[in-house]
Amino acid sequence: MPEQPEVRKAELRELRPDGSDKHYRVTVQFNPETLRVSFANQVVPPNNPGGQDQREGSTQFVGKGTTKMTVQLWFDVTGVLPESKRKVTDVRDLTKEVIYFITPKPAADDETKYLPPGIRFLWGSFQFDGVVDSLEESLEYFSPDGRPLRASVSLALSQQQIEVRRNRDFRPNPPNAPGGAAGTRPLSQAAAGDSVQGMASGRGRGSDWQSIAAANNIENPRLLQPGQLLDLNARARGRPRGGV
Repeated sequence: MPEQPEVRKAELRELRPDGSDKHYRVTVQFNPETLRVSFANQVVPPNNPGGQDQREGSTQFVGKGTTKMTVQLWFDVTGVLPESKRKVTDVRDLTKEVIYFITPKPAADDETKYLPPGIRFLWGSFQFDGVVDSLEESLEYFSPDGRPLRASVSLALSQQQIEVRRNRDFRPNPPNAPGGAAGTRPLSQAAAGDSVQGMASGRGRGSDWQSIAAANNIENPRLLQPGQLLDLNARARGRPRGGV
């Protein structure tokens, strides 16, 4: 008889600010049926102080895009569990491992600031790096004594750029690889109050901050959103180095 192909399970991995894997990983119990990926650009009407522009469909794209991914995961303590979890009798002991990814953690350089952990969703030839925007847990099935046995978890992830990944072996380009685009190398996560110039200076690229902002499609380089991901090795094509 032909051998059954090995079923690869999807994984959730915690990311360090530089985009590398941390030790914390969660292997899903059941692979999802569907992954939904959406892309969006922020658009605003053209700058018109008088408000008299009557041209239909007149819009202006600004330099900020986002990629979002949504997925639903299922957990069931009455199903097949790995040996380390066979004594679990409450499904929330399984789902809390996923809830970890939306729980803010103290920033490494300032414990008074909190950031959501970076997350990598990895399944076969599909990879998505970002942060968890929202999480919804539904308890679906209970034991006679009131213990939840089955649950679904809906995850919404986002990254602050438009990215269509086709890399099948998931090895990012080396940090100094020429021509690499923003999003193909390890990303750095902004803390509250961070600016592109400050983060670039921390990497020794303070004079290139404008080019880094342009390559990452940053709308407001002087004030980043907490948790926003940047490729600090990127450089806008055709832009001169240096300048303020």
